[in-house]
Amino acid sequence: MTELICRSTRLVSKAALLLVLLPRLALTATLLSVPAPRQPVTNVYHGLVVVDDYQWLEDASAPAVREWTRLENERTRAWFARLPFRAGIAEQLLQLRGEESARYFDLQEKKGRIFAMRFKPPAQQSVLVRLSSLTAPALWRTVFDPNAYNTNGTTTIDWYVPSPDGRAVAVSLSEGGSEQGTLHFFEVETGKKLADEIPRVQFPTGGGSAAWTADGSGILYTRYPHQGERPPADVDFYQQVWFHRLGTPAAEDQYSIGKDFPRIAEIALEASADGQWILAAVANGDGGDFAHYLRDASGKWQQVTRFEDGIKGVKFGRDGALYLLSRKNAPRGKVLRLPLDAPDLAKATVVAPESRGTVQEFAPCDNGLYVADLQGGPSALFYYRRGSTRSREIPILPVSTVSGLDSWQGDDLVFGNVSYLNPFAWFTYDPAAEAVRRTALYMTSPVDFGDIEVVREFATSRDGTKVPLNILRKKGLKRDGRNPTLLYAYGGYGVSVTPAFDSTHRIWFDAGGVYAVANLRGGGEYGEQWHKAGNLTHKQHVFDDFIAATEHLIKRRYTSPSKLAVEGASNGGLLMGAFLTQRPDLARAVVARVGIHDMLRVELDPNGQFNITEFGTVKDSEQFNALYAYSPFHHVRDGVKYPAVLLTTGENDGRVNPAQSRKMAARLQAATASDQPILFRSTASAGHGIGTALKERIAEQADVLAFLFDQLEVDASRWTFQ
Repeated sequence: MTELICRSTRLVSKAALLLVLLPRLALTATLLSVPAPRQPVTNVYHGLVVVDDYQWLEDASAPAVREWTRLENERTRAWFARLPFRAGIAEQLLQLRGEESARYFDLQEKKGRIFAMRFKPPAQQSVLVRLSSLTAPALWRTVFDPNAYNTNGTTTIDWYVPSPDGRAVAVSLSEGGSEQGTLHFFEVETGKKLADEIPRVQFPTGGGSAAWTADGSGILYTRYPHQGERPPADVDFYQQVWFHRLGTPAAEDQYSIGKDFPRIAEIALEASADGQWILAAVANGDGGDFAHYLRDASGKWQQVTRFEDGIKGVKFGRDGALYLLSRKNAPRGKVLRLPLDAPDLAKATVVAPESRGTVQEFAPCDNGLYVADLQGGPSALFYYRRGSTRSREIPILPVSTVSGLDSWQGDDLVFGNVSYLNPFAWFTYDPAAEAVRRTALYMTSPVDFGDIEVVREFATSRDGTKVPLNILRKKGLKRDGRNPTLLYAYGGYGVSVTPAFDSTHRIWFDAGGVYAVANLRGGGEYGEQWHKAGNLTHKQHVFDDFIAATEHLIKRRYTSPSKLAVEGASNGGLLMGAFLTQRPDLARAVVARVGIHDMLRVELDPNGQFNITEFGTVKDSEQFNALYAYSPFHHVRDGVKYPAVLLTTGENDGRVNPAQSRKMAARLQAATASDQPILFRSTASAGHGIGTALKERIAEQADVLAFLFDQLEVDASRWTFQ
């Protein structure tokens, strides 16, 4: 290994010499690409020998890996420095973000006190605030500001939970995008920080949460093993629920439940409105199966649902009942009601039957139930009056997303609504008056999308499945195959890609660009069957769907391969890797953010264990064969003319190991026969993207846009500084 480090350092030092000697404007990807040394390592799976030339890049602490990473970043920065429009793009991004009004999200109400997360640039992080009301003037007051707590802008609020009386709040804080949270406590009126601190309540593998007891004197919280409690390999697993009494040392906290939960349990806690009941939703990793446990006021827990029951979500009603989203024998979802005093799932009654839409969210109220459906991507919103299974549709924005459903009192509803063309806003609905009203909490944008239209088309996948495509284009667009086009998709975990507004898309549209979003299998846009059709051994369907989407855009003459770029992140980064290795001829540029690329070794990382229920494991021969059949890293071929590729990662990523991007970059750089750049970009103060400071997000977005402008030969003169 020492010889490898020395030899690797010598090779990358040659790259450093090139960086010094070559004039900046003469830099090209080819001249600066010094292939990483190959160090073959043999792994055997079910009798099959698999050679990995870049396994040495998995050790982030090794000097050779640190040096390779440093020089790759230098090479990438030098590549972007030669683009005269990159600085102009960054400046416009900063200006657009700065001119947006404040965005409010994660609204919660306790005893008339309204809380929200508020984000308004130039602040680097969102701030926890208390609101005077939802109607104008909706005055706000800071409860906790991480930007003042840490002026570097790297402290973020993972989540917060107000006490039952709204006088105190528990806040999980983490650093540098790590998502490794410690629980802190603050007085709401004064902002005073209490002495209590609870470590290891949040981690990117299983997340974290908390729920207060009824009197606000204590809190139940998710806890990961502390040092010495389990072997080092298990400290990021075996999440449990513990109890902390305010004013006492965390060392005196008591175990509550979880010793029998799976190693890959992900626990979410919720308290009833009166605080007498606490619900623990336990996910079995990331595959979408849940069990639910209920704690009464005496502290006794009982199991209400099991993984095989198909219950995907549970909420407390104010009528002494639980409301459950079930997908058992109803893949698009139905909502059940179950009395708290006799929580026998077999006796649950249907209050919202399965319909043509897929249930995404629901909210019980005094005399009924609200349900937000997905119609293959866009939302629809309905109200069910108690005693009736017939619904009333509530008007919302066309081709939009509904989120954040909640009923704070009576039958009134609070919900968020956003479309591709309209910024996010919070609304209320009064079923008695049948009136939807926009609250004072709405975003305004510095740009207008009045010249843009959204069309919904369907691509035909290899097996005949119709795949939705949402296409944003300028009105009157000429379909001549010459439009620079960016296609985005995800396709996994049952996550639905729904309409969202982004003012910075104005830059892309002003450059003549078309923006498209594909709703692939693996997501939840059409329910559980749509998800299951794209996970485990069926993952290839996701890639087939995406390939079909690109072919559709080309066939319909929106664009051509030389004018097409594709982008995805995380599981969507895996999609990018599979796409470029299976069909490198279909696009000119590929952006893979925090992507998974080596499907044979991903499960060796902590979060990779949680992914097994979604992707499968190499320990199962059938699942191994499926993983190996599409694993992007293992399907890079020498001598292929690959498109331009930009791989981005954050060094604090606890969800996807940055080594995944390092290895893929090294393999592609060694293999490609084209003169297009293979660029690697890592950020030392970021992780998977959650909690990343605004300045880091803008810097990365500027690089992505500059990369696309360069590769698709966009006229960027308006962003060029002379």
